[in-house]
Amino acid sequence: MSALDRFLRYVSFHTTSDESSEAVPSAPRELELARQLKQELLELGVADAVVDDFGRVYGHLPASPGREGEPTLGLIAHMDTAPDASGEHVKPRRVRYTGGDLVLNGELGVVMSPEELPALANYVNRELIVTDGTTLLGADDKAGVAEIMATVEHFVAHPEQGHPRLAVAFTPDEEIGRGADHFDYARFGAEYAYTVDGGALGEVEYENFNAANAGVKIHGRNIHPGSAKNIMKNAALMAVEFISLLPAAETPAHTEGYEGFYHVNYVNSVETEGYINLIVRDHDRASFEARKDFLRRTVDYLNGKYGDGTFELILRDSYYNMREKLAEHMYLIDWAKDAFCACGVEPRVQPVRGGTDGARLSWEGLPCPNLSTGGENFHGIYEFIPVDALDTMTRVLVTLVSGRGNG
Repeated sequence: MSALDRFLRYVSFHTTSDESSEAVPSAPRELELARQLKQELLELGVADAVVDDFGRVYGHLPASPGREGEPTLGLIAHMDTAPDASGEHVKPRRVRYTGGDLVLNGELGVVMSPEELPALANYVNRELIVTDGTTLLGADDKAGVAEIMATVEHFVAHPEQGHPRLAVAFTPDEEIGRGADHFDYARFGAEYAYTVDGGALGEVEYENFNAANAGVKIHGRNIHPGSAKNIMKNAALMAVEFISLLPAAETPAHTEGYEGFYHVNYVNSVETEGYINLIVRDHDRASFEARKDFLRRTVDYLNGKYGDGTFELILRDSYYNMREKLAEHMYLIDWAKDAFCACGVEPRVQPVRGGTDGARLSWEGLPCPNLSTGGENFHGIYEFIPVDALDTMTRVLVTLVSGRGNG
């Protein structure tokens, strides 16, 4: 089965993770795809394929004769899709893009435009898999899952192509920051690995944001507005004031490359109680710590203005820049670049303006840079992937696994 066929099968599974849930995995529906992947691995001859108690899928392909002494290499992708857009009832469509606007849903007036989404202009005269404009597609990261599965199938079908022991893992809940939770390093048994969770074909990434999640609770005081003078403390207005103190130019819409940001992603308030959720991102560790300190000082300032305890800050680090851990393993980047070049793809080393499971895994002892899947415009209804990228990325993975470290 080709990577394309596998991808079209996998996007039919509803696997949106649920950040409001404390369950593991966060949504039981994720287990349906996990069980499917376990069964497919078993059918391919991966005898130790398993879904563990935390919804993670593991399996191993034994080394080819003569390569048993080499370190085990791992490939990892995540099964869940982002909660930013619906992942249920995905209806993928194959279209040939001829330039200009691409209509995703004429009835609803959903159009993908290269003026608004510049990446589209790179794919003129290419066949794309797109959405119907009502859901995301799921290339993040079911394309990575499909490409890894197709890689396993290739080695099973071509025993003459030598390779070291190959470990594969598919994780739930990456999109809500829990993909590396409960990861069983001993069961996985790899000395190093790659996540296949990037964007456009050719991406090689070993730097990512340092990341934190911040919650701001606001405790107001309500009273009838007719007698509120000097008494009312309106939590909704204080929430607006807090947001107004954040640097206006340091948001995702105004930053790129290595530039960090504050991103307010949720606000809820009435007069008596308010809550703001935001994320903090920066590639530089010192700047990251300074951003968190800015939030603390902002809360202290507002508590000085409105009274102690009016604002309450809850800060939690999510992950750190994997570059700090991969600096001693740059051969992994060289191997990936060589594999792309061997398959006629120009590698592009660039920072991740986000995070991957690989960041957590690298910090916990498993060196794990990130590779492209071929997809674009993740986390929304404009997501797409070129049809040929799925097979090309599979060839890259086969080349990487079979030849890594040997030339």
